[in-house]
Amino acid sequence: MRIGIICSTTAYGKIPEVAQALEKLGHVPVMPNCYDEPVYNEDTDRMSEEMYLAFFKSMYMQSRERTASLDAVLVLNEPKTKNGTVFPNYIGAATFLEMYEAFMQGKKIFIYYDLPDSMLLDEIKGFAPILLNGDLTAI
Repeated sequence: MRIGIICSTTAYGKIPEVAQALEKLGHVPVMPNCYDEPVYNEDTDRMSEEMYLAFFKSMYMQSRERTASLDAVLVLNEPKTKNGTVFPNYIGAATFLEMYEAFMQGKKIFIYYDLPDSMLLDEIKGFAPILLNGDLTAI
């Protein structure tokens, strides 16, 4: 399967390990948008409002096109620490939108860890994701 990896930029360090494991299982991992040149909050903070809006529009459109070429997405929901608070099994807004796009296109959605305790929990459950609990062989 062609499996798109989607995650927060804070989880990018885990991607090489996961991509290699997917390849060993015979899958074709597809990296996230901006994986080769990550864009962080401090980068978008320096953009004019016009550039900022154009950037996000471009990311949404790239995500739609990328998802169309996939069989499934793998949500790499690594813990995220922000302002001293740890968010286990983190799924942020952009990742949620990519999950929604995959759902709307009828793609399988795999989640690497358990579901997050988040205000979007019911919506995420509605995508009928397959929980892997860290076991890629369950794909």
